[in-house]
Amino acid sequence: MKAAIYCRLSEEDRNKQSAADDSNSIQNQKAMLLQYAMERGWEVYNIYSDDDYTGSDRRHPEFNRLLRDAEAHRFDIILCKTQSRFTRELELVEKYIHGLFPIWGIRFISIVDNADTDNKGNKKSRQINGLVNEWYLEDMSENIRSVLTNRRVNGYHIGAFALYGYRKDPDQKGHLIIDEEAAKVVREVFILFSQGYGKSAIARMLNDRGIPNPTEYKRQQGLRYRQPGKKNSTLWKYFNISDMLTNEMYIGHMVQGKYGSISYKTKQNKPRPKELWYRVENTHEPIIERDLWDRVQKLIQEKAKPFSGGEIGLFAKKARCAYCGYTLSSGKSHGKHYLKCPCRSMAEDACMGSFISVDKLEKMVIDELRHLSDEYLDMDELEKKVEFCNTVEEQREKLQSDLAAFEKKVSEYSRGIRDLYLDKVKGIITEKDYVEMSGEFVSERERLSRLISDRQRELSELEGRMDGENYQNNRRKMLEQYTNMEHLNREMVEMLIDYISVGKRIPGTQRTPIEIHWNF
Repeated sequence: MKAAIYCRLSEEDRNKQSAADDSNSIQNQKAMLLQYAMERGWEVYNIYSDDDYTGSDRRHPEFNRLLRDAEAHRFDIILCKTQSRFTRELELVEKYIHGLFPIWGIRFISIVDNADTDNKGNKKSRQINGLVNEWYLEDMSENIRSVLTNRRVNGYHIGAFALYGYRKDPDQKGHLIIDEEAAKVVREVFILFSQGYGKSAIARMLNDRGIPNPTEYKRQQGLRYRQPGKKNSTLWKYFNISDMLTNEMYIGHMVQGKYGSISYKTKQNKPRPKELWYRVENTHEPIIERDLWDRVQKLIQEKAKPFSGGEIGLFAKKARCAYCGYTLSSGKSHGKHYLKCPCRSMAEDACMGSFISVDKLEKMVIDELRHLSDEYLDMDELEKKVEFCNTVEEQREKLQSDLAAFEKKVSEYSRGIRDLYLDKVKGIITEKDYVEMSGEFVSERERLSRLISDRQRELSELEGRMDGENYQNNRRKMLEQYTNMEHLNREMVEMLIDYISVGKRIPGTQRTPIEIHWNF
């Protein structure tokens, strides 16, 4: 007779000396079961040993290998210390011990609780054992759930991994501290979105610079992290940016319990209603300042759509029709963007229909800002009071870093095009595949080349301002850039303007009446 020995570590008797060693519990089980088999003259086919797995976890590898070998009838007997070491689930007791093992010709024995499938008289005791073990699992699950719920309610972080941008505090269990390297990326994502960049455009910008996404970043830190149900990737995607922009953890609030397990018998989770989440304010240091967070949430609620280039329209959701109050929609003609009332094409009595070009509206807003600046700001007094931040050097370092990353990517695309051509010559790929794949590479290379030109121009201008004594004497010029600006960006519009009421061009003139409602 051939016997298979199965051992499993139980949580209540864990006493390993190191993670690489079998626990004493496993060693004791092996010794007891080997002696039992030898006394009966059974040949030991194999020892299957699962360490660090609970009785409710069906994923333990040796348990599943044991079942495969049993089905193939590579042995005659399965030998365990107790029935609970094999499984604590009544469902699996019935499925295997009382169901499939007799069909496969496998005898099951657990020596401490005297379970033996060859003894027909103790089937009821085996079922009672299974029921008691099932109750134990359920009670243990409820106890653990109660403890974890209590910690969540009190604002302690529960989880194997910290949110991207944070790391676990080694000195205080359940507390998060900022991981500055990742936090810089988080801040940049929020700032870019507030400036009018779309989520896909931000993801592409991060990928262009070779910045690893949150999953890859954690792996690079030596953490065994993967997102369940999602294919691991090193690239940023739309959903990475979208999830980040709405996560209150970044303003210092602990939010947990978004997902809950279906049952203690499965590791599968399902989303929980928002009202059931555990939310505790001010539990850790925020990465994102509250005013930036509020601007971003307002943009998200307005659902402003980006143009094809990835940037949100300058006045998206900010311009309204003076006659019907509808938000103006954007359109494009001959390469120029326009804002028009969505009721413009309806019946004449529905609405007069506002219409204005984005360029014209931008100029009118800037003219009004200059007027306000001339009327209310004393430049001499302002120059004395303004303290310039020492961030110019940081700007230069960032531009230089971007340039290096973009140039590296261009080089990779060029090498990829060359390799594709060689594959085509060798007949590894077809002409059609070569044209399709190389076309994508060429397009990306050209886009990055344009970005390189933009960054080089910005760097040249910045270094010109930093040149020698000019850097010290440029205070007034730098102030004038902001009080006499030539162009707006989306961030400025968000900060300065509540909304703009736009009328229809006055017949016989080039004037379009507007009314600006400022945030100040």
